[in-house]
Amino acid sequence: MDLPPVPLWLVKSPPWHMKFWITRWKEEPLKPKPFSPVQRARKFSAVLGTTSARSSMMMRPRGAPSAVMSKKTLGFAMLENTLVAIRAKKKTMADESKISFEHISRARYRISDGVIQTPCHLSHHLSQLCNMQVYLKKDIYQRTGSFKERGARNALKLLSAEQRKQGVIAASAGNHALGLAYHGQMLNIPVTLVMPAHAPFTKVQNCKEYQARVIQHGQNFGEAMALATELSKKENLRYINGYDDPEIIAGQGTCGVEIVEQVADLDAIVVPVGGGGLIAGIALAVKTLSPSTMIIGVEAEACASFTAAMDAGEPTAVVPRSSLADGLAVPCVGPHAFAVARSRVDKVVTVTEKEIAIAILRLLELEKCVVEGAGAAGLAALLAGKLPELEGKKVCTVLCGGNIDVTVLGRVIERGLAADDRLVRFMVSVSDRPGGIAKLATLIAKIGASIKDIFHERAWLESDVASVQVKCVVETRDRAHAEELHRALVDEGYPLVWSSQMAESRLSRAF
Repeated sequence: MDLPPVPLWLVKSPPWHMKFWITRWKEEPLKPKPFSPVQRARKFSAVLGTTSARSSMMMRPRGAPSAVMSKKTLGFAMLENTLVAIRAKKKTMADESKISFEHISRARYRISDGVIQTPCHLSHHLSQLCNMQVYLKKDIYQRTGSFKERGARNALKLLSAEQRKQGVIAASAGNHALGLAYHGQMLNIPVTLVMPAHAPFTKVQNCKEYQARVIQHGQNFGEAMALATELSKKENLRYINGYDDPEIIAGQGTCGVEIVEQVADLDAIVVPVGGGGLIAGIALAVKTLSPSTMIIGVEAEACASFTAAMDAGEPTAVVPRSSLADGLAVPCVGPHAFAVARSRVDKVVTVTEKEIAIAILRLLELEKCVVEGAGAAGLAALLAGKLPELEGKKVCTVLCGGNIDVTVLGRVIERGLAADDRLVRFMVSVSDRPGGIAKLATLIAKIGASIKDIFHERAWLESDVASVQVKCVVETRDRAHAEELHRALVDEGYPLVWSSQMAESRLSRAF
């Protein structure tokens, strides 16, 4: 039995990919390509000897009732009504048909000459902490530090010759801008980037080093996007949306294909969610190749736009708050991305700022990986016990970005240590006579803790004039060690205000 011709892109695909498509063609080798509604209308017109439904309807004599319409005319009237209904339905929903697994497969081959196939390794330390097999897909190893390169290169390589000459434009505060700038330079395509005024200085400088034209405008992403859209029309530049263009989603889906190749029999893949492009692409790829694998999204609690969209059944805008996972702070998910992801994502959870900080700290300490807040969101959900159904199973989480400023990283480390009770603070009242503070320091040293900061206050007090209040920031080994220090201070008789109580204490407000 003859098989359909095999296209060049499939011949150069990986062996498993050839097997997938050829098996599919062997099962249905003679199945004809379905006609579109317009093709069907033209075919029926040729059979019935008329050119259109309207020309058939004109055959009815003026004033004749519709009941005497010929079978030809009645059939075409029904067909035309059906076509109108189909068009109306298409207008009311995102066009998911623009993105298929075939697009992801072609994108995989298309970007292979410029995008790294990143490793996906088992983490023994994190597996013990989470009570499951935890694999880390390290897209932080891409040249610009994030998965955004996948979609950016795919979109750029699909431009026409005229579009390549004119150039592209995008609004971004970080990773999408870096990906476009880098691959635009590699492909000799002019790139214009509109970045908010508060965009990190290092990212702005890196984009300029990649020869991109950078325009800083607006106080937020929305204002930057408005200018980028205006410039795209004025200068005839192709606008590339960082998370909703079909070419972008197809490019991001190659990450899912790599995961399936690298780790067999995965039970679940945990994916950070911002605008929805990454989870849409991964979900489409993985559900095609491994339908039993769960796809779970993780959002920052400060901007749960995908959760809002799932609840409403359509993309819904939310008001984002400041977050460590600034890359996930997208007020509204993309309509194309949502159309692809909504039926393929099995669950979505949210994580707090404290949980994200702890995840960044764990990755830095245990895996020696520098990861931004958005990239650590998936692990944050696992460490926080948000997905108990995955205990004992084989799970992969995507470290989707590692572009975090050094100054921010320093603050995040301190927040992570504090959330982990390895950096504690407390206030005590001690004698204002010589040796009062020395006695306190001796007790802390005896427990094995280290004083990082100390400050004493005499003026804004309500205790006796012979006492001073001392605020201490102390490093401890872990939570148990911090509790040991707490018990020692209480047993010694010190009036004590411990970390969590300080926010409610009137003394701490005076401090």
